[in-house]
Amino acid sequence: MTYQIKKAAVLGSGVMGSGIAAHLANIGIPTLLLDIVPNEVNNEEQTKGFSLEHPAVRNRFAQTALQKLLKQKPAPLTSKKNLQLITAGNLEDDLEKLKDMDWIIEVVVENLEVKKSLYEKIDAVRKAGTIVSSNTSGISVNAMVEGRSEDFGKHFLGTHFFNPPRYLKLLEVIPATTTDFEVVEFMKKFGEDVLGKGVVLAKDTPNFIANRIGTYGLLVSLREMQARGYSVGEVDSVTGPLIGRPKSATFRTLDVVGLDTFAHVAKNVHDLTTGEEQKVFEVPAFLDKMLENKWLGAKTGQGFFMKKEKEIFELNIDTLEYESVKKLTTPSMEMAKQQKGLSAKVKTLTYAKDRTGELLWSILSPTLLYSAELHGEIADDIVAIDQAMKWGFGWQQGPFEIWDAIGVNESVEKMKAEGLEIPYFAHSLLDKGFNSFYKEENGDQYFFDGNDYKIVPVNEKVIDLKRYKKKHGVIKSNAGASLIDLGDGIALLEFHSKSNSIGIDIVQMINFAVDEVEKNYKGLVIGNQGKNFSVGANLGMILMEAQDDNMFELDFVVRSFQNAMMKIKYSSKPVVAAPFAMTLGGGAEACLPAAHIQATTETYMGLVEVGVGLIPGGGGNKELYMKHLKGLPNGVQVDYQNVANKVFETIAMAKVSTSGEEARENNFLNFADGISVNPDHQLYDAKQAALSLAEAGYKAPIHEKVPVTGSPGYATLLLGAEGMFLSGFISEHDMKIAKKLAYVIAGGEVPYGTLVDEQYLLNLEREAFLSLVADPKSQARMQYMLVKGKPLRN
Repeated sequence: MTYQIKKAAVLGSGVMGSGIAAHLANIGIPTLLLDIVPNEVNNEEQTKGFSLEHPAVRNRFAQTALQKLLKQKPAPLTSKKNLQLITAGNLEDDLEKLKDMDWIIEVVVENLEVKKSLYEKIDAVRKAGTIVSSNTSGISVNAMVEGRSEDFGKHFLGTHFFNPPRYLKLLEVIPATTTDFEVVEFMKKFGEDVLGKGVVLAKDTPNFIANRIGTYGLLVSLREMQARGYSVGEVDSVTGPLIGRPKSATFRTLDVVGLDTFAHVAKNVHDLTTGEEQKVFEVPAFLDKMLENKWLGAKTGQGFFMKKEKEIFELNIDTLEYESVKKLTTPSMEMAKQQKGLSAKVKTLTYAKDRTGELLWSILSPTLLYSAELHGEIADDIVAIDQAMKWGFGWQQGPFEIWDAIGVNESVEKMKAEGLEIPYFAHSLLDKGFNSFYKEENGDQYFFDGNDYKIVPVNEKVIDLKRYKKKHGVIKSNAGASLIDLGDGIALLEFHSKSNSIGIDIVQMINFAVDEVEKNYKGLVIGNQGKNFSVGANLGMILMEAQDDNMFELDFVVRSFQNAMMKIKYSSKPVVAAPFAMTLGGGAEACLPAAHIQATTETYMGLVEVGVGLIPGGGGNKELYMKHLKGLPNGVQVDYQNVANKVFETIAMAKVSTSGEEARENNFLNFADGISVNPDHQLYDAKQAALSLAEAGYKAPIHEKVPVTGSPGYATLLLGAEGMFLSGFISEHDMKIAKKLAYVIAGGEVPYGTLVDEQYLLNLEREAFLSLVADPKSQARMQYMLVKGKPLRN
């Protein structure tokens, strides 16, 4: 049977249910959101004269959830317009509508009997072939499907999203014994290609994969903190980014998750296990007391941390009083910061003979052993376990990758010396003479399956640049960028400078890349797999040159960058930019002239130079203005002033999109540009876009003159800024920046509607940029940003 999901229903409109509905709407799937009918009218409804039979009352829970989606932080919706794709209803009046759905997702209370009762109702109305899944975080999928029809059983499985569904990558797919193989395969592919998730196949065991190991590790951390006399803040100072974990580390994570939710998940495993494992899943007495006090974390304003005014305090678990936050500082932490690579840092810290090493070893060793014990029980292989922890808990390394990092032989010897029992799976690795769970050969990765090494399966749409370069090499490289042959006639220009900031080395590689592609390739992709696409130009270099009064050098650098952007724009072969995450300033400027942009859902794009006392200098003002003009319908009389106003506002306010979709709404992307929902597929999608353009007979754009607003437009643009200045909302230097920006966007002192060439606008832009760079107040803003990481208003 061929499956398609064109319409979906989400049953249960709580935080998870509404978040899943939002994620479905973000990818364009019309979604029905249903919840129970209230049993009483609230005050607002009474005032309006509504009875219990009024639709607004009966749909209240789902409708209220939709309104909350617009206010939640971080935003569940990639665009507020997506809310139109979600319809609110209730589980009594709208149950019949489920017959039109292709996928029904149950997200009601974690109670087996409640779920089974709902499934009985669904079974009576759903059409044959409709996929039904549960977002349960731990209830047995086999227990839930008992008693249902044969067709329901074939199409039922667990689909466990992680909160918040838009942002967390993991989707655990848990088949029941009745689930058709085709349904499982379809949901895995749909989850990865359409939902944009990292999908792992989990077995029907308590809490599945990520929550089973993650909760175990968190409880071990609580136990060891209490037993060894560490404070909450000390544990968090070690168990965060220092070892490749999120900034929220251990206790801030628990506060965000909610201590009641954490205790519920722990209890779920506790009640379904026995012996020593069950003891670990007993929540400590101090946590019970916190639950009793309703200190549930972020949602109640206090948990392991509490904020009073601007200061944050940590909980003393012995006295249950709040104290100033303590941080652990040891020689090994300073030593680790000097190490290159996460694995080296983790190994240094784990074996350190100080309080950091003692803490980490006491947390990591039982977690690694527990992961090995569960091999084969919760998942078929270590790849699924490691991916689940990375995608669901934000670890940079999964348990078996961590074990390799600290050395399997060395760690097992230490474990044995401490009297710890080594699981059969780890023993079998060493007995065969192997010393790591993973190995790499010729750019391919292999994992140990209990007997031998097997190649890690890779989706053809996932291009791992580190491994790809090991396997295929590079065409040319310098300190800032590399040119790589992606195959099929497409080359990739990869940025790899610090923070992917754009300096003269990247500009040189852009020039080389375009020349090389025009001679020998079909097209070029500009992309990378850093933390961010690019945070902009190398601000430190610009400030240093400005303070040394090297304006001639800066003029050369800015001119070179402008010329490189024009080279991208007028390349005879298509250039596709692949921005993601932070794509700011010069990073955005490197994308705007491209023939096509292939962004990701999480692309935060903006021209933010005013925040450091400058304006865009690489052609960004011109390109954004032209992109606005080209986005207007043909044959419509254009109000150039309206276009100039929008561009001025976007740049003057340093607007940054909160998603790829919003970048389109802000005209950084046009409607022909693409958005990859799965970031792992972005480079593949960008490559395909370049190939499509090439095969369609791509021609470079024709040089055209640009209509500008001139002197009248300049005056109009300044009206709003003058009002803000006179009202005290902006400083005198802000006003100076606004004047420079307005002059550039207006096209200088020419009549309204004058056609000017692009080089004229680039010259205006470069002159304005250099004059601001030379200004001491702008230099102070640059300095402040480099030191403090936030804008200065002077």
